[in-house]
Amino acid sequence: MNKLTDAIGKICEVLLPIPEEFYIGNSNSSICICTLSSIKLLKEIKNSEIIDKVAIVGRLFTENKGIDSIIKYVNHHKKIKTIIVCGKDVWGHKSGHSLFQLYKNGVDNDNRIINSTSPEPFLTVLESEIKYFQKEITLVNLIDETNIKLILNKIQKN
Repeated sequence: MNKLTDAIGKICEVLLPIPEEFYIGNSNSSICICTLSSIKLLKEIKNSEIIDKVAIVGRLFTENKGIDSIIKYVNHHKKIKTIIVCGKDVWGHKSGHSLFQLYKNGVDNDNRIINSTSPEPFLTVLESEIKYFQKEITLVNLIDETNIKLILNKIQKN
């Protein structure tokens, strides 16, 4: 199954290339936004007043490399304390679901996110990095929310 999944992943990279996209905002902010698969929302936030209120806004497509990147980012940017997870979750990958399962349950001995229903929820980050994420970061669950005004409202409450 793993070889099949890898092959499908390689085909998708060639046929449906998705550039890594994130936008830097206010370096003094402790808030990040993750728009999951909602690229339109990502661009709306980049072009709105919200970008001045957050440190970074980006997307999350995968339940493994993408989550690894988030964990590494917050471990290297200790000012970050809140991640607002919004937008549409990635069909099939369920990366938002896996991020919340990691936050709640951590990983098992094989570095698999406990209780994740994603196909490949295996991480490469260190256990100490995961523990920091669980202890020091607050995740705000706005999965499926794409209304920019409601997201701004949530930021202003944090």
